[in-house]
Amino acid sequence: MAQKRVQLHSEEFYCSICLDLLKDPVMVPCGHSYCSNCIKSHWDKEKNKGFYSCPQCREKFMQRPDLKKNIMLAKLVEDLKNTGLQAAAADLCSAGPEDVSCDVCTGRKLKAVKSCLVCLASYCEEHLQHHYKAAPLKKHQLVEPSKKLQEQICSRHDEVMKIFCRTDQQCICYICTMEQHRGHETVPAAAERTQKHKELEGGRLNIQRRIQEREKNMKLLQQQMEAINVSADEAVKNSEESFTQMIRFIQKRSYEVKQQLRSQQQTAVSRLKELQKKLEQEITELKRKDVQLEQLAHTEDHTQFLLSYPSVSALSEPTHCSRIQTAPLRYFEDVAAAVSESRNKLQDILRETGTNISLRAAEEELLLPQPQTRADFLQYSQQITLDPNSAHRQLLLSDENRKVTVSRKSHSYPDHPDRFIERFQALSKESLTGRHYWEVERRGEGFDVAVSYKNISRGGSSSECGFGFNDKSWALECDFDGFTFWHNSMETPVSGPLCSRVGVYLDHGAGILSFYRVSQTMTLLHIVQTTFTQPLHAGVNLYFGEGASAKFIKPQ
Repeated sequence: MAQKRVQLHSEEFYCSICLDLLKDPVMVPCGHSYCSNCIKSHWDKEKNKGFYSCPQCREKFMQRPDLKKNIMLAKLVEDLKNTGLQAAAADLCSAGPEDVSCDVCTGRKLKAVKSCLVCLASYCEEHLQHHYKAAPLKKHQLVEPSKKLQEQICSRHDEVMKIFCRTDQQCICYICTMEQHRGHETVPAAAERTQKHKELEGGRLNIQRRIQEREKNMKLLQQQMEAINVSADEAVKNSEESFTQMIRFIQKRSYEVKQQLRSQQQTAVSRLKELQKKLEQEITELKRKDVQLEQLAHTEDHTQFLLSYPSVSALSEPTHCSRIQTAPLRYFEDVAAAVSESRNKLQDILRETGTNISLRAAEEELLLPQPQTRADFLQYSQQITLDPNSAHRQLLLSDENRKVTVSRKSHSYPDHPDRFIERFQALSKESLTGRHYWEVERRGEGFDVAVSYKNISRGGSSSECGFGFNDKSWALECDFDGFTFWHNSMETPVSGPLCSRVGVYLDHGAGILSFYRVSQTMTLLHIVQTTFTQPLHAGVNLYFGEGASAKFIKPQ
């Protein structure tokens, strides 16, 4: 009640000058109180006015009043401060809806500062002191305040669950070990926690490693996006400039052709008008002659007729109608045809350019990261079929052209420019761009797994047609001695355990070609980073040995 009364009249303890609680309160003759420094400062400003006034009631004093400390008011202000601090401290220590409250406090419960795992209770600072002073309680395990202490009590036996059953993977009490969990593998909860903590740390390390990898990939993606944006902006700018120049050139050429056509039109029309004028004059002359001849025909005097006839019958040289030609019309038609042909060529060029752009954009898949797991590779799984027209005559194709086997006899394959003549090789029908993954399984002797441009030579020396012995092909040699990578006749030893199945991953746009040993897991054997300038075809080269075979398998 005392605290409430102080709160109701707290405005009486504030200085009307600084509007804060009174500090060293003094009283002026009119009865009002102020902070000692506040009223002194106020009167220092008024000394030139010839009087001193009270800031509240405005009463004037001719002499500067003497100030006396208001002892009672000073004590009340001090009590008000102390009461406010205690109330604030109590508010801070009281348990709220989200806090863990002390289990010992009665009435207004304070916040718990610790929970005891032995007592299964939570304590405020005051009630926790027994755990620090009493010897038996000092051994109890104190933890941060928890609302879940009751979860540690066995619901069957009302005992603390300090044992972990590994058989059932749950916490139990000591009575449970003798009843429901008799014969199970049990350990102290602390021991199991230590084991689980190690697993937790391992899990955290794995998560942190994955976070680093993802952050690295995020950074790479950001760099790719920035590079794409810069490249796209530059391409748009250059394309707009090129099209603008083309439009200007076409407009200029259109104006020139228009002027030429109009000039030719004007010239041709002028000539025809001149010829038209001559024809009109000739018609007028002929009509005049016709009238004269008609008059002469009606002359009855024979002598006069004969005398007039020579002059009347004489005609002027006629205008040659052959000068009226259709050549100008042919000229205009030829020009129109030439412009139409130019338009068609330009449309073909632009259409072909647009198609190439679309194909490249579809193939590059710029934003996709490189595969890491077998599941990632299987997204690009490709079924390879061999082209019968490329197979050497001693290679037999089967299983819908997915398997190739060496035979002693030559097969009656028709002549074809794509057929390998010297080497036991074959290429796929599929033209490979973009991303692809396939697997090849061998039987018998060794073989070469390869990729090649289609324009590789089909005959001649090994350097011309052999996979890996020219700049048109890349090959991994697989035999009983191990692996060797070949390109342009350059040999690169490859270490790795022997296997019967090889996986091949191709990212044509990124210029990545990699070979993998495939068994229970995938093991990288060799990777190539280059620039592919043409579509690629999968290939295989078998060593001579009757029955040796290779089969292209679509990974599952």
